[in-house]
Formats: sequence, C-alpha cells, structure tokens
Amino acid sequence: MNASLQTTAGTAMKLEGVSKLYGPVKALDNISFELRKGEFLTMLGPSGSGKTTSLRAIAGFIQPTAGRLLIDGRDMTGVPPQKRNIGMMFQDYALFPHMTVLENVAYPLETRGIRRAEREKRSMEMLEIVGLAHCAKRYPKEMSGGQQQRVALARALVFKPDIVLLDEPMAALDKKLRGQMQIEIMHITRQVGATVVSVTHDQEEALVMSDRIAIFKDGCLEQIGSPNELYQQPCSEFVADFIGEANLLRGKVRAMPDGVVVEGNGWGARLPAGDPRAQAVAAAQNVCVVLRPERIRAVEAGSESGNAGEGMIEDKIYLGVEYRLVVRMNDGSKINIRSRDIAGIAGMKAGDRIGMAWSPDDIVIIGA
Repeated sequence: MNASLQTTAGTAMKLEGVSKLYGPVKALDNISFELRKGEFLTMLGPSGSGKTTSLRAIAGFIQPTAGRLLIDGRDMTGVPPQKRNIGMMFQDYALFPHMTVLENVAYPLETRGIRRAEREKRSMEMLEIVGLAHCAKRYPKEMSGGQQQRVALARALVFKPDIVLLDEPMAALDKKLRGQMQIEIMHITRQVGATVVSVTHDQEEALVMSDRIAIFKDGCLEQIGSPNELYQQPCSEFVADFIGEANLLRGKVRAMPDGVVVEGNGWGARLPAGDPRAQAVAAAQNVCVVLRPERIRAVEAGSESGNAGEGMIEDKIYLGVEYRLVVRMNDGSKINIRSRDIAGIAGMKAGDRIGMAWSPDDIVIIGA
C-alpha cells in the first residue's frame, strides 16, 4: 500500500489537506484530521466556520478543491454519496410522511436489495434499541419531535454504515427535550458501536456528547481534542471563549527574581521560576490570561496578593446552586465569577468592593 494511504489502526476516516474554494472564498482551508472507529466526534463552530462544508464533503455532496478523504483506508475522493456507506440524520429528519415508522427505518435496506423479511427483522431490532418498537405501525405525523428524531437515527444506523453523520441533530427540539435527547443519542450510538460525526453550533451539546471536538473558525481547524483538553488547555482566545465561559484578561509580563508576573489594572498572576509557563512568557511583552469563572474565589478586598485581583460588584445574580457575580475592574473591564459559596457571598451586594483569588494552576496563558 502507498505510504500516503496508510492510516492508523482503528482509523475510520482521514481528511488529508482538504480545501474547498467558492471563487476567491476559502470555505475550507487545508483541513486534516483522523476519526477513530467507534468515536463520537463533533465539529463545532459559529456560522460560516466550515463545519457544515466539512460534513458535506464527507457525505460526498460536494467535492473538495484539493486534498483527499479516506474511509477505512479507501480513497473516497470523487466517490458519489450513495456508494460511501454513510448514514445521515438530517436537521429536519426527512422522514417519509406516507410511510410507517417501520417502513421509514427499513427504507435504506430496501434500496440495498435486502429481502422484506430480513429488512423488517433488522428494522424491528433497531426500533427496539431506540425504544420505539411499539410505534412501528404509526406514521411520522403521529410522533413527537423526540420520537421522530429517534426514528431518523434508527434509519441512519440500520444498515450498519461505516460512519453516521448528524447535521444539527438537536436544532428542532426545545431546550428541555434537547438535553434528554443528547444523552439518548449518545447512549444509542455507543450501544451499537457507531462511528459518528456530528455538526453543531451548540457548545453544551458538543461537550455532553463528544469523545473529541473539532473547533472550526473561518474555514480552518482551530483545535481538536477531548472536551476536557479544549476546556482546560485552549490554544487560542477564540477556543477559550467558544468552549464554556471564560474571562480573557490582557496583561503585561514583568520578570521577577523568582519567576514572572502577568499584571493588568487591578489584578496579577504570578508564575514561579520552575513553572514551564514562566519560561515560555519570559520573552513576551503582552499576553492573555484565560481564567474560568468557577475558578475564582471571592475574598475580602485587599486580603490576597500574587494570583489575585480587586474590583467592585456590579451585579449579583442568584442561580439556586450558585451565585454569579459581575465585577468591574479598575480599567472598566468586567470579570464573571461563579461561586457555590452561598453563605460567603449572601451578604455581598452591588457596589461593594471585592477581592478575587485563584491558583496558578487555574490559569492558561495565550500569546507567549
């Protein structure tokens, strides 16, 4: 086999330098990553970032301007969609209204020439897995949105595709049902051992369902990794701000005998000399410190130094299990704090001065 076609053992799909041009516009710019067998990968990003274009290229609906797509080691560049053995669940589910639930699920098997008895058997088994065997004779219009979604998922899985593509799978559901279906789809796809690529702009959905997340920005792959990796170690301000909630503090670097200090107007972050980050930022002048709201402790103003800050409470919001504080810094910028120290924060009010403290391990420095 040609070395360039080789893939890692357990690799279901590989994109090699995939680009897509629409005139002068680069919808995709040199995208490369691997998808592992049995993995749930979510492509996440804002509108126009390239995630949907990538999904359409994987499905075969569009052809890349450059690069290749390998599925199970086979070059699929130029292969039409119907010959790729890919299952797809569309945003609007695309169920046939004149067919029963069983007939909808069995349709991909019928197009593949599977005999009626066998396709009904396999379709009923899949309906059992998604918990809808009792609805086999109903029509789509008689089903709720969540049930229609499970029918569409069963149809995408029934012929055991190499890869299942989910296009904004929760977009048509209300918030409460969306949360329930995130868990259900995750469990169903793992139960059958499916390899899944999903597209969404919803960061919570990506964090809940994914083994790995690929973050897209302006047609480029910004970062790919596990939800924990992206949340704890973002590679850019864009990723830090897009995954979860983040305070982005821009400060200047000052060398100290025992390390370095990054400081702004009313706050500072100290890194000891033995910290690898201290060595990385020593030559920089300006950096960005990423600080998650739940990592900040509210303390008495002036009681902490080093990794600490101070400001005035602008808003105090009670969220049941936690308080959210919006603190205005000396330079007018704002910091968000999320704290479950209900007793400690209960007596604080808007207009009070407040101190903030955090551990050196809780910060990520970008821009060194």
